[in-house]
Amino acid sequence: MSFELDLLIRLDWSEMDLFGHVNNVAYFKYVQAARVNYLEHIGINTADPDNKLSFVLAHSACNYRQPLYFPGEIIVKTKTDWVKNSSMQLNHTIYNEKKEVCAEAIDIIVLFDYATHSKVSISQEIREKATGAN
Repeated sequence: MSFELDLLIRLDWSEMDLFGHVNNVAYFKYVQAARVNYLEHIGINTADPDNKLSFVLAHSACNYRQPLYFPGEIIVKTKTDWVKNSSMQLNHTIYNEKKEVCAEAIDIIVLFDYATHSKVSISQEIREKATGAN
C-alpha cells in the first residue's frame, strides 16, 4: 500500500470560465499543488535553491469526470502508483464537497539533479516513503 496524502483546496472565483464552472486548466493547478505537497512529504526537494536534487515532470494527464463550481472546496488525494529506478507515477483523485470524484490525474516524475543536469536513482528512503514500506 502506498503513502497517500490529502490536500484541501479552496476554489477561487477567478478559476471559473464562461460556462459557470471551474475551467479545465485549473485542474492542473490543483494537481500541481498536490504533487509539490506530496513530493515534499516523501523527501523530494521542490523549493530549496541550495539543494539541486529535485524532479522534472515527464508526463501529466487528467480525465475529467464532472464539473466543479465556485464557491467550494476540493480534496486532492495523491498516492504513488509505481516507483522505478529514477521515475515514479503519482495518481491524483479530485473530490468535490459531496465526496464525488470530479477528476483523476496522473503525473510521471523523474528525479533530477539540476547541478549535473541528469536524472538520478530514487533513494531507498524515498522509495519506502512513497510506497508506504517500513
